[in-house]
Amino acid sequence: MPLTLPEELLLLTLDDETGRLIDRAAPSGDYALVAAILAELQLQGRIQAGSDTVAVLDSSPTGDAAMDDVLARLGAGTEPQGTRWWIESLGGEADRLRDHYFDRLVERGILKLEEGRFLWFFAERRYPVISDKEEREVKARIMAVIFEDTPPVPHDVLLIGLTRAAGLLPLLLATGELERAQSRIDAVADSEPLNRGLTDAVRDIFTAVARTGPVM
Repeated sequence: MPLTLPEELLLLTLDDETGRLIDRAAPSGDYALVAAILAELQLQGRIQAGSDTVAVLDSSPTGDAAMDDVLARLGAGTEPQGTRWWIESLGGEADRLRDHYFDRLVERGILKLEEGRFLWFFAERRYPVISDKEEREVKARIMAVIFEDTPPVPHDVLLIGLTRAAGLLPLLLATGELERAQSRIDAVADSEPLNRGLTDAVRDIFTAVARTGPVM
């Protein structure tokens, strides 16, 4: 079964050596994870996401408990709300959503769970990679689109946009490479209207958080 957008994005936020989240991926990565769930729901034809409203087209179960929960909440909303509102509202639940996708990746034999203590007092969960095949494939697809002009499928267009919004591209590319590829990255990411809405929302919320503290 192919990995979903939130699963692939989460793999890119992990430090391969420690199994911990990369510090610089937060908090923008929290909002990008929620955006990835919305993007996956749209790819699966479950919702139509726009700046002013998110409409549920198909509320049948997806087989992913986190996506099903988000889908039910989207359908239960009494007032129309756009993508930014939902990303902002659900961003506070990023830890729970992230744990869900970590558990899925553990179940699939891609990661393993290690529990320990940080500074002797704080419980800590780490997720070292068992098989790096999936992560290598994700990175290879991104690089093929960026450097080989491979025609991107919608899934990869959205992943590149989310990776950009989460601030992960400097972790994947050297500074010189990123500078040379930036115009191609922007052209690909901005070619999908949904991507523009989601990534703009992630960056706007992150900017607001950085300036004034949590927006919720």
